[in-house]
Amino acid sequence: MCTTCGCGGHDALIGGKRPSKAKASGPLSFRAPQNATPQHHHAPADTVQSRIVQVERDLLAKNDSLATHNRVFFAANNMLALNLVSSPGSGKTTLLVRTLEMLKNKQSIAVIEGDQQTENDAERIRATGIPAIQINTGKGCHLDASMIGHALDQLTLDKGSLLFIENVGNLVCPAAFDLGEAAKVVVLSVTEGEDKPLKYPDMFSAARLMLLNKCDLLPYLTFDVELAIANARRVNPNIEIIQLSATSGVGMEEWLNWIGREQVHLKI
Repeated sequence: MCTTCGCGGHDALIGGKRPSKAKASGPLSFRAPQNATPQHHHAPADTVQSRIVQVERDLLAKNDSLATHNRVFFAANNMLALNLVSSPGSGKTTLLVRTLEMLKNKQSIAVIEGDQQTENDAERIRATGIPAIQINTGKGCHLDASMIGHALDQLTLDKGSLLFIENVGNLVCPAAFDLGEAAKVVVLSVTEGEDKPLKYPDMFSAARLMLLNKCDLLPYLTFDVELAIANARRVNPNIEIIQLSATSGVGMEEWLNWIGREQVHLKI
């Protein structure tokens, strides 16, 4: 997994530019220990495993340190940052566009978009009139806290802004990387399997809210809503769940109310 292979951090383009150096603590890219034994020397399995574990710990510790910097920035500016995560094809971008259209005349909003390649999703966001910074991760399969720090440098944000971070479509690696967000929001489409929470428990355990999207398609599918909800709560008993459709608009007000409550909590 990413915490051991260190994929992609140094390949990222942020707003079309390659960052000269990482924010605060340095780039989140894999560097083998100087005394690492090459594989062809056949180091003992327990030695190799211990080195892998150490690299994983170092990588996540560095990321967590940078995430803390981001979180302090968000808190100082009274900003709610939400990390939207899902598998590809869940309707995450369509949901985000609909959300922006409903909120853009009420408050200041910005978006950080994560994809391996293209600016397609960022262009969809900008078409709503909302500023968006595209992060292209190259071979990387997730965003990390350093990338978010660089993206923030390219955004002009008002105090009290709402920031959406749309992560790379992946239910595995983004679960491990804190970006400094207030909450992870996992989007599960009814066109996927009810067992997704059981197959990818780390993500659903890390998320505070699950948005069950594309519910307008339920009459045409055999998707078992109650089973999907039960599976999500099996891995995370405290997860909140909202059923909605970004296309029909059903459930969108409940989603916006959830965002509003989160913003109120920031001011308490």
